[in-house]
Amino acid sequence: MCRWLAYSGTPVLLGDILYKPAHSLIDQSLHSRLGVETTNGDGFGIGWYGSGAGTPAIVRDTGPAWNNRNLQEIADHVRSPLFFAHVRASTGTAVQQTNCHPFRHGRWMWMHNGAITDFHRIRRDLSMAIDPALFSSLEGSTDSEVMFYLAITLGLDQDAPGAVARMAGLVEGMGREHGVEFPLQMTIAVTDSERLWAFRYSSRQPSRSLFYSTREATVRALHPDLAFLKDVSPETRLIVSEPLGDLPGVWNELPEGSCAVVQPGEDVLMSFAPEPV
Repeated sequence: MCRWLAYSGTPVLLGDILYKPAHSLIDQSLHSRLGVETTNGDGFGIGWYGSGAGTPAIVRDTGPAWNNRNLQEIADHVRSPLFFAHVRASTGTAVQQTNCHPFRHGRWMWMHNGAITDFHRIRRDLSMAIDPALFSSLEGSTDSEVMFYLAITLGLDQDAPGAVARMAGLVEGMGREHGVEFPLQMTIAVTDSERLWAFRYSSRQPSRSLFYSTREATVRALHPDLAFLKDVSPETRLIVSEPLGDLPGVWNELPEGSCAVVQPGEDVLMSFAPEPV
């Protein structure tokens, strides 16, 4: 499987999040503690929103993140209020740039950890359910990208949680038509540059791990020595496949079958379930 993180809040250098924590995403690419595989070296990607840009910038490569000098160079010089980062462990599809996360379409950015079970058996039917106007935008061969374009087809622009629920319902329905008992395993992050949604769901629990950071004021009170917290706003949040360190009180597990919404003002945690299509 894979490891990922999503950051939203006060603009920071990407490197402060990607490299500096004790159990950073770069460390997880070599030494994952909670993933199916310890090593996630089948490519990586970062995506971020710059000042005034309506669409995110995406940088992806097929090599491992831990020794990529270009990634270090970018991370030490790019500052952003919202970014995604992903390290990949392939579940069977080719190791190539177009299969590395995050994926982008217009202002949207998407990344995924998990799998559609027996994807090769239902790939054609799922692909045919994508809006024909979107089909030519598909670049790679992963289940993750197909899920993204299905969500766009099913109304991501109008209702992100509903579109992801309908996508999950379609995957489960088609999977079971092909005799797949537990078709879907997913933790997903998706953003339109203004809000960030994170989903944790699987047809057969337990789902892949997913955590969100405690409110900044609480973390600051628990750990006043953390220099990183000095300048961040109360709305700063991290959502991660596994915690970036072992500090007590900082990380909370996202419940099974749930969706977290990070947005201006109050964040929201709601239940999530697939919707039949």
